[in-house]
Amino acid sequence: MSGRLLVVPTPIGNLEDITLRALSALRDADVIACEDTRRTRVLLDRFGVKAPLVSYHEHNEAARARELVGRLSDGAVVALVSDAGMPLVSDPGFVLVREAIAAGVGVEVLPGPSAVLTALVASGLPSASWRFVGFLPRKIGELRAVLASRETVVAFESAKRLGKSLAAIDPARQVAVCRELTKVHEEVVRGTAGELASRYSDASVKGEIVLVVGPAADDGDDGAPDEAVAAFRELVAAGAKPRVAARVVAGLTGARANALYEHRE
Repeated sequence: MSGRLLVVPTPIGNLEDITLRALSALRDADVIACEDTRRTRVLLDRFGVKAPLVSYHEHNEAARARELVGRLSDGAVVALVSDAGMPLVSDPGFVLVREAIAAGVGVEVLPGPSAVLTALVASGLPSASWRFVGFLPRKIGELRAVLASRETVVAFESAKRLGKSLAAIDPARQVAVCRELTKVHEEVVRGTAGELASRYSDASVKGEIVLVVGPAADDGDDGAPDEAVAAFRELVAAGAKPRVAARVVAGLTGARANALYEHRE
């Protein structure tokens, strides 16, 4: 008889954000797969959960997933957690979930804490249409393509790169820097990109950061913002076919593919 894979979100800072259902799932598990056994043990000890732990991280994900799917197929209940928040969201877990589904094992995903959603709501920026991009790209062309979005953009960013990333955004654009969410030193700073770039240019910033960037302004009626056109032209110059480049950049930025294609020369 096949077991069950339980995908369990854990608190992003304040341990009291654990849900009753999550605690029940962790107590029912035969084994808990986690990124850092020491960090997860702190959470489990706080709530008296005694299930055994195995490491599951980016360096052993493939091998450990095969092992865990074998246990699931034998009837075990496996709980998957990350260090904080929802597994798979910029954290390990995709390989295990994919292989469990392929093996016909039941996968149950619990709702719970998420730094992405917490930051989006706390930002005060439009939330009807938004996109999460993980960590912001390092290459300037890719970064500009992401920032050209007509939707609100939510991204993780490292403290040491925060000032540089803010400086790459249109200075008039509304942004929010959400730092150490749910923790003792939680901070949400809202303003224009220009204001926040100045604030954080020389600041010694610490902690985990989620950056929320308001939608890009409409740069005209042709549906092709300058940043999207620049990204399109970079792809074409690198050898991509114009039609393909237009579709790729349109998917990333929300610009119209046909409008981008008109800038091929």
